[in-house]
Amino acid sequence: MKWDLDSLFKGGSQSEELAAFLQETDTLFQTWLDRPETDVIISELTHAVDMLFGRINEMFSFVSCLIAQDVNDNQALLLEEKLQVQRVKFESLRLRLAARLRELEDDAFATLLTEEALKPFAFSLSELRQHAKDEMDPAREHLAASLAKDGYHAWQSVYNEAVGRMEIPFEEDGETKILSAGQLSNRLDSPNTAVRERASLAYQKAWSKEAPLFAQTLNRLAGFRLSLYEARGWDDVLKEPHALNRMQEKTLQTMWETITKNKSRFYRYMDEKAKLLGVEKLSFRDVHAPLPVENKEQSDIPYDDACDLIIRHFRKFSPKMADFAEMALRDGWIEAENRAGKRPGGFCTTFLLSGESRIFMTYDGSMANVATLAHELGHAYHSWCLKNKPVQLAKEYPMSIAEMASTFAEIIVADALLAETEDEATKKMLVENHLSRSLSFFMNIHARFLFEMRFYEERKNGMVSQERLNEMMVAAQKEAYGDQLSEYDPYFWASKLHFHITMRPFYNFPYTFGYLFSLGVYAQALKSGASFEDQYIALLEDSGSMTMEDLAMKHLGVDLTTPQFWQEALDVVLADVDKFLAL
Repeated sequence: MKWDLDSLFKGGSQSEELAAFLQETDTLFQTWLDRPETDVIISELTHAVDMLFGRINEMFSFVSCLIAQDVNDNQALLLEEKLQVQRVKFESLRLRLAARLRELEDDAFATLLTEEALKPFAFSLSELRQHAKDEMDPAREHLAASLAKDGYHAWQSVYNEAVGRMEIPFEEDGETKILSAGQLSNRLDSPNTAVRERASLAYQKAWSKEAPLFAQTLNRLAGFRLSLYEARGWDDVLKEPHALNRMQEKTLQTMWETITKNKSRFYRYMDEKAKLLGVEKLSFRDVHAPLPVENKEQSDIPYDDACDLIIRHFRKFSPKMADFAEMALRDGWIEAENRAGKRPGGFCTTFLLSGESRIFMTYDGSMANVATLAHELGHAYHSWCLKNKPVQLAKEYPMSIAEMASTFAEIIVADALLAETEDEATKKMLVENHLSRSLSFFMNIHARFLFEMRFYEERKNGMVSQERLNEMMVAAQKEAYGDQLSEYDPYFWASKLHFHITMRPFYNFPYTFGYLFSLGVYAQALKSGASFEDQYIALLEDSGSMTMEDLAMKHLGVDLTTPQFWQEALDVVLADVDKFLAL
């Protein structure tokens, strides 16, 4: 249940291999940055940017793993600071390339892309050129990137360190245990109502205590972001998220509109779940709680059993995907141990140069954790399918399509489990687990999106108080959940890491996009049978070099800017609502 990081850089945060790699990278940066621009042709600069992008990724991925596994690893935090310096240097080199591309007339740029050495970079260079046209001049962009190290990204570091140091007392089994934020989060999903209620009280107390600091981190990073947007002449706070996710505004708007029109059809499921949990109305914490079982020990799934289960069901869909999962589990790519000192949540990070990934989570035996493990393995398989691409930049895909691959892996396991069980109670539990996760995408994520849209609008006029943040969070949750809950979570803006991530603004809607897109892909898989394995790999291979709309049209033959695709995907979930109510 513990990952192997030594195979990447031996020695953890004291790694001499990492130190040498960092020094080599710094020397390479200086060599390129010191060269007169007139001495460098665009193809040379492009290959340098691509090579250094891979090196930066390798180090950041490693250090993120070190910090996640031990939030008290101060040396890892110092390494992260050193890497931020390297990130600024990379941004300087990227801006130099962007400026050269922006200077070219359209005809000259089109001719440039016909060069043999640059053909694999066509999409990346076109995207970079367009971004350059939307940004400030290179000198001011360089200054902004330099200031961001200590004036923007630092706020996320403050948040991460503060959360990592949280120690939360919790009464359990007749004793007071000291839990990390991640461990307490698992208690919030307990099938035992009393445990959930105690965990919720501990959660509210812990996060309310830290809320003044986190109101500062959120306001300050948002203020920096808005100031940067203003300097670039951007009025729309979604301009950057749209670009990062390679998605049109109309696509996102159509998706949310279609979801909103269908939300009321989930209310009967929510009412039925409340009855099964023995409450009059679901609270915010009840929405994602598993259904109660008579024997908790029987409901727990040992980690090794979860691994075997996932591999078995992957194999029914894709032998290649199953072989990959088997390798990842065997070779120490996964950190799943349930212990204090780890950061909350889960993630998958890719090492572009090594062609490997690492998965982080805290496994506690729940069905939700099995889904998380399948989810993160889906991410890792996505990166694995891109590992032989000759261009490092083409291995970087947007979050929107990343969440498709991960959720697709979840669906494979969930549907296979449902198909093989004959017990009605188990069937109901599995269908409910799927619906619970669907509500996360349709309502919880929507609440985050609504909150951020309104928060940024208010932040334009100055700092937003902690009390106002609480009010806005509850208002967004009430709207997103159709005012169907008995109580809400005013401190969700503080406890949810995604609001405080600086590299990915609006770290919310891509989850919902990816989920619904995955349903479309899964429907195609069911129609195609065994032949879809290679079709799926082809889709993943294109994911780093196409817009979402073009990718969907090429591989699924659908138009994402119209409601039809989204409604058909929603109909799959609504069928599960009917199935749940009938069981």
